[in-house]
Amino acid sequence: MIVILLALIGGLFGWRMAKTRGGNRLDKLQYAAVYLMVGAMVGLLLTVIIERLI
Repeated sequence: MIVILLALIGGLFGWRMAKTRGGNRLDKLQYAAVYLMVGAMVGLLLTVIIERLI
Protein backbone atom coordinates (compact mmCIF):
# COMPACT_ATOMS: atom_id res chain seq x y z
CA MET A 1 0.00 0.00 0.00
CA ILE A 2 2.86 2.35 0.79
CA VAL A 3 4.41 1.67 -2.62
CA ILE A 4 1.23 2.53 -4.50
CA LEU A 5 0.60 5.66 -2.46
CA LEU A 6 4.11 7.03 -2.86
CA ALA A 7 4.14 6.14 -6.57
CA LEU A 8 0.95 8.12 -7.16
CA ILE A 9 2.20 11.05 -5.09
CA GLY A 10 5.45 11.01 -7.06
CA GLY A 11 3.60 10.94 -10.36
CA LEU A 12 1.43 13.87 -9.39
CA PHE A 13 4.46 15.77 -8.13
CA GLY A 14 6.32 15.19 -11.40
CA TRP A 15 3.33 16.28 -13.48
CA ARG A 16 2.99 19.45 -11.43
CA MET A 17 6.70 20.22 -11.62
CA ALA A 18 6.69 19.93 -15.42
CA LYS A 19 3.58 22.09 -15.57
CA THR A 20 5.19 24.87 -13.52
CA ARG A 21 8.27 24.74 -15.78
CA GLY A 22 6.08 25.25 -18.84
CA GLY A 23 6.42 21.79 -20.33
CA ASN A 24 4.17 20.37 -23.00
CA ARG A 25 2.13 17.18 -22.63
CA LEU A 26 5.04 14.82 -23.35
CA ASP A 27 7.26 16.65 -20.85
CA LYS A 28 4.56 16.27 -18.21
CA LEU A 29 4.23 12.56 -18.95
CA GLN A 30 7.99 12.04 -18.80
CA TYR A 31 8.36 13.89 -15.49
CA ALA A 32 5.37 12.02 -14.08
CA ALA A 33 6.80 8.65 -15.15
CA VAL A 34 10.23 9.34 -13.66
CA TYR A 35 8.88 10.64 -10.36
CA LEU A 36 6.39 7.76 -10.22
CA MET A 37 9.26 5.27 -10.46
CA VAL A 38 11.28 7.14 -7.83
CA GLY A 39 8.26 7.21 -5.52
CA ALA A 40 7.71 3.50 -6.02
CA MET A 41 11.34 2.73 -5.18
CA VAL A 42 11.21 4.86 -2.03
CA GLY A 43 7.95 3.16 -1.05
CA LEU A 44 9.49 -0.26 -1.62
CA LEU A 45 12.50 0.67 0.51
CA LEU A 46 10.24 1.92 3.31
CA THR A 47 8.15 -1.24 3.11
CA VAL A 48 11.23 -3.45 3.44
CA ILE A 49 12.55 -1.40 6.36
CA ILE A 50 9.20 -1.54 8.16
CA GLU A 51 8.87 -5.30 7.59
CA ARG A 52 12.39 -5.91 8.91
CA LEU A 53 11.74 -3.87 12.05
CA ILE A 54 8.49 -5.63 12.93
